[in-house]
Amino acid sequence: MERYMIHLHNVRYTRHDASAILQHARGLTDYNDNITIRDVRVAHAHIEMDVTIPDDTLYDTVRALSDIGDMMNANRITKEVHPKEDAIRHGIECFNKERFWECHESFEGVWNECLDGEKDLLQGIILTAAALVHYQKSRDAICLSIFNRALQKLSLCSGIYHSIDVERLKERLNDMVQNKKISTFELA
Repeated sequence: MERYMIHLHNVRYTRHDASAILQHARGLTDYNDNITIRDVRVAHAHIEMDVTIPDDTLYDTVRALSDIGDMMNANRITKEVHPKEDAIRHGIECFNKERFWECHESFEGVWNECLDGEKDLLQGIILTAAALVHYQKSRDAICLSIFNRALQKLSLCSGIYHSIDVERLKERLNDMVQNKKISTFELA
């Protein structure tokens, strides 16, 4: 069995459709009991599916899901360790492309290698990405709650961290929490 993050082109769905897309995707793949569609998240340009499939069945699985959207890419999920700078760059890139789950994973790998002060900053970024994963599934209350936790972690942080303006990040999160209006944004 292999676990993939499959990205399909999104031309008609909103984040409010995530649950319906998940059910539809499960129906489209119910021909194989070994396919597990764990989660669906909806971004502006893509639909992200977290799937586990039997070895060598990616093509058939993507073909079955084509009713939802054409494939953009599929990334096999592995626990690779990347150099810190590369992982941070990748995390920022994923965040900016609304691939928040992958962003979370990338920064989490860095977090494990950092000292205390940097850990709070990274945990704030990780929590921000985790919150936006919930936003993509139309779980706004959970998203806002996690934003509050992110703000707590970021409270003593400031400056620029690898092109991330920490003050700007805190202002965006605070504004969304205060106004209860969530939107995606670029991290750097």
